[in-house]
Amino acid sequence: MTTETRVALVAVVVSNPDSVEGLNQILHQYSQYIIGRMGIPYGARKVNIISVAVDAPLEVINALAGKVGKLPGVSTKTAYSDVVTVIEQDQTAD
Repeated sequence: MTTETRVALVAVVVSNPDSVEGLNQILHQYSQYIIGRMGIPYGARKVNIISVAVDAPLEVINALAGKVGKLPGVSTKTAYSDVVTVIEQDQTAD
């Protein structure tokens, strides 16, 4: 059995500070796929801009971005790279 992972960047703009705790919980839930993250507070516009680099299966990336985007006052966009890795999984290990 094989699994494909893809490198992607999830851009997050947070305009509701009450959603930060929920955002952090979701990011913690997906921490095994996160390569790194960078946050930039933009005080003049009262928003926080966060970039999250991930290496994960496509459905995991979509689930992460979808959950984050459902938070109130949070918007997301995802950029997918063409960097794909095929991982062979041992079917005999259970």
